[in-house]
Amino acid sequence: MDTEWMQRGKCRDLSPSIFFPSDGLGVQAAQRICAECPVASACLEYALTERVDHGVWGGKSERERRRILRRRRIARAVPV
Repeated sequence: MDTEWMQRGKCRDLSPSIFFPSDGLGVQAAQRICAECPVASACLEYALTERVDHGVWGGKSERERRRILRRRRIARAVPV
């Protein structure tokens, strides 16, 4: 998977610990940064494709990414 987008992320010069918080307030802080990031959608797709389990990626928490993956699995399983 192409990772060139990582060089344009707002997170590139920030401490990784911001994006691996231990509480909900930390998740919200990371999400605020991601909300203004030009590569948030690429970041999210990377995390979903690579099944990244921890941290905030593309503005989504671990729980939010699991929900997205679940919805995608269900959508693929429903016959058209």
